[in-house]
Amino acid sequence: MSLLLGVDCGLTAVKVVLFNESGYEVGMGSALNVHRSPAPHQVEQDPDELWNRCAQAIRAALNDAGGGEVVAVGLSGFGDGVFLLDRACRPVRPAILSLDSRAQELVDRWNNSGLSDELHKITGQRPFPGYTLSVLAWLKENEPEALSRARWVLWGKDWLRYRLTGELATDPTERSSGFAEVRTGSYPREAAALCGLEEVEEKLPPVAGCAEVAGEVTPEAAESTGLAAGTPVVTGCHDIDASAIGTGCIEPGPVAVIAGTWCNNEVVSEEVVPGERWICRRFVLPGRWLNVSGSPASATNLEWFVRRMCPAEVERARKEGRSPYDFVSSEVSSVMDADSTVFYHPFLYGSPYGSAASGAFFGLRGWHTRAHLLRAVLEGITFNHRYHVEALAEAFETASIRLTGGGARSPLWSQMFADVLSRPVEVTAAGETGALGAALLAGIGAGLYSSLEEAVGRAVRVVRTHEPEPAGRERLARAYKTYTALAGAIEPLWPCLEGEV
Repeated sequence: MSLLLGVDCGLTAVKVVLFNESGYEVGMGSALNVHRSPAPHQVEQDPDELWNRCAQAIRAALNDAGGGEVVAVGLSGFGDGVFLLDRACRPVRPAILSLDSRAQELVDRWNNSGLSDELHKITGQRPFPGYTLSVLAWLKENEPEALSRARWVLWGKDWLRYRLTGELATDPTERSSGFAEVRTGSYPREAAALCGLEEVEEKLPPVAGCAEVAGEVTPEAAESTGLAAGTPVVTGCHDIDASAIGTGCIEPGPVAVIAGTWCNNEVVSEEVVPGERWICRRFVLPGRWLNVSGSPASATNLEWFVRRMCPAEVERARKEGRSPYDFVSSEVSSVMDADSTVFYHPFLYGSPYGSAASGAFFGLRGWHTRAHLLRAVLEGITFNHRYHVEALAEAFETASIRLTGGGARSPLWSQMFADVLSRPVEVTAAGETGALGAALLAGIGAGLYSSLEEAVGRAVRVVRTHEPEPAGRERLARAYKTYTALAGAIEPLWPCLEGEV
């Protein structure tokens, strides 16, 4: 049996899935990623530790499959941030991730000076703290020796591919993290000069097509992962593009809603459509762009709540070998009949309201239970997705919603998305759509599919559709109005909570 291996390196975990040609999962492995915060607003990761966890997850997936020939490997991964390597291709320092906000003051300067406006015109996106250009500019100001020592500027999945193959490369979707003119894909020297980063051009790896074979598994990587030496590895893509592929959203119209660490909501277009509330980046397919409205405020909030507030359930799940989130839906369903009375802002790591926003519960009373708080967390995450989906709907024809990530695994939460977004929500068969998207690119590189359209047609299928329910839609519309009113009311006070005023 010919198998395709998809590696999806997310901010929370590395997920590795083996698929057959029809897109059915036959083996899976995963490993949690470990972030470190050496100082407030800083979120880093040890690149070597990331590789070790990836290798562990690959070996687990192969063991889970129990056999079959892996004909090709594809990778997707969290974008933005930066991995710096020296001339020996060793990490210069810990990787800085997109959740990092140390560059906020620098971005504020760019916003106030008009530089952000110029970058938006060139690259199709406004800088944010975890944006690669922002991080590199911060490093030049604060750790110039690190940037000087760096021979290569990479992104997460490119580091993993280097460890698999010994070859350095990136792809058009990652290069769009500030290092591609949005319309032509060429290197934007003007943008680099505006940021004072002229020296970075020579540090970028060569660009290869997302489905192009970029190398083969080395004997050393084979020993670490269990893959056969010589297995082809394609270039791959940014994980938001891989999730669009894995949900079948490769044409204009369908909206891919990704409830992961980031709240990402995306729609493909056949032309560049600049906007203030979304970024426009080059898509996997030539002549198409991926328009993404999002913020780092989605399912990671549920992970935080469960792991910090529900240690007994987490430990019980560990001993029984099941998900620590299994109890959430049943607990929330017990308090779903009435109007929302507890509200939650899911802004632990960022928000669409600016850098000062923080997470908070509102409306708590002595008779509320943990179930009410969990419901508020789910609703707050879903409301944040609505904010971004509405931004896209202002400029694009948005048809059906394809939901993936944490929200898609729970029928109760999927229905909540349908009611909050007031449109049908479709869930596809693959539990890990980012890994499927990466695997389908590998299949194209291996010659199993003639095109991305064929790959999606053969491997992506809808298994569940949630229609909006009138009562739920009305109830959650009222709750969303309160949620946004609370954000508007507390916005002047957010800086005070950080001691900035």
